[in-house]
Amino acid sequence: MRHIAVVGSGPAGYYTAEAAQKKFGDDVRVDIIDRLPVPYGLIRFGVAPDHQSIKGVYKRYESVNLSDNVRFVGNVLVGKDVSVDELTRLYDAVVLATGAPNDRPLDIPGSDLPGVIGSAAFVGWYNGHPDFADLDPLLAGPGAVVVGNGNVALDVSRILAKTRAEFEGADIVSHALDALDHSGIKRVTLLGRRGPHQIAMTPKELGELGHLIRAKPAVDPADLPPLADDALLEPGMRKSVTHLRDFAANGVDPKDITIEFDFFASPVAIEGDGKVERVIVERTRLDADLRSVGTGETYVIPCGLVISCIGYQTPPIHGVPYEHGRGRFANSEGRVLPGLYCVGWARRGPTGTIGTNRPDGFSVVDLIAADIGDGAEREGRPGLDALLAGRGVDIVTFRDWKKIEQAEIARAREGAPREKFVAVEDMIAARG
Repeated sequence: MRHIAVVGSGPAGYYTAEAAQKKFGDDVRVDIIDRLPVPYGLIRFGVAPDHQSIKGVYKRYESVNLSDNVRFVGNVLVGKDVSVDELTRLYDAVVLATGAPNDRPLDIPGSDLPGVIGSAAFVGWYNGHPDFADLDPLLAGPGAVVVGNGNVALDVSRILAKTRAEFEGADIVSHALDALDHSGIKRVTLLGRRGPHQIAMTPKELGELGHLIRAKPAVDPADLPPLADDALLEPGMRKSVTHLRDFAANGVDPKDITIEFDFFASPVAIEGDGKVERVIVERTRLDADLRSVGTGETYVIPCGLVISCIGYQTPPIHGVPYEHGRGRFANSEGRVLPGLYCVGWARRGPTGTIGTNRPDGFSVVDLIAADIGDGAEREGRPGLDALLAGRGVDIVTFRDWKKIEQAEIARAREGAPREKFVAVEDMIAARG
């Protein structure tokens, strides 16, 4: 019998458990450990609440958890309730699938002012993550600056601009919905260091901006390269740039909110008297290698809110080798130390889509199979249970989670799939 512990219950964790089931059949026991009492990680707390079709992938993970040889162990913090060393003694293999939940810092003067927040915090706030339920972002307006040119920046901008009615069918939490409903923001400016041909935005997410009720996307036609240059792009990128060209041509559609794409723009400082009041931006240009370089020309964008969407990093765990420059665990193709592995963003950094984690999980299970053979005589699940019980740790099982889920569904507002609990103690109380 092989015993595997997976730390993290997001996509990378569940794809790893699925891979272990397919590789080893009944000769494996997998414990999926998470610090929160609820599973699914990025699916629950990272995917935009108005993208329910994407969130539906959780049903696949649920089928993995409903089998006898995979168990969810929630409300357990690795590094506090149990150490990595203890897990590697109890299990044949320990797989770190913790993702990259921490914001990469916006390292410019003034980034510590009230009103400057990272996208992980803001997304966590409107998605009901317990760590960010009390964030209280400054939404008085009229200006907000979103730093970044990826899909997260689009998500953040779209959420800021939507009407209450446009959240029909979304699982945005009520405290965020109410706050956004009273927002005074009239202009959202997306800052990108490079140009339209260098964005990391997909066509679907860009296209959504063109269908908002009270908001209109705007692009300066002067920022666009010659139309003939689009032929050099791969098809998906070409579709994205086509959306930008459409936004540039749509100059006679007045709406209450403008979502402005400010290309060739890099924030160099944030200023204000006790809170954010303006962003100092430097105009950039592309060098021969398509890198952005400053021109020395600066200008000011007045705003009361800055949301930084410039990437994420994996939090270190004591005793686990870590690459600080890349914000991930140090590893060789997924191997960290004997008996210790990593997958997903914890292995690669925050790149790729949800589906990218599936082959990642299967490849690390192949490594585990080669390394452990038939497994050693480890205690596995019974050993973990005894250790946690001795420390008074109250674990939450998948059966407990289903009770929490039913309680969230029962308390949903009209038209919403659920109303999430945003406090750990409320989650635990809901299991009965």
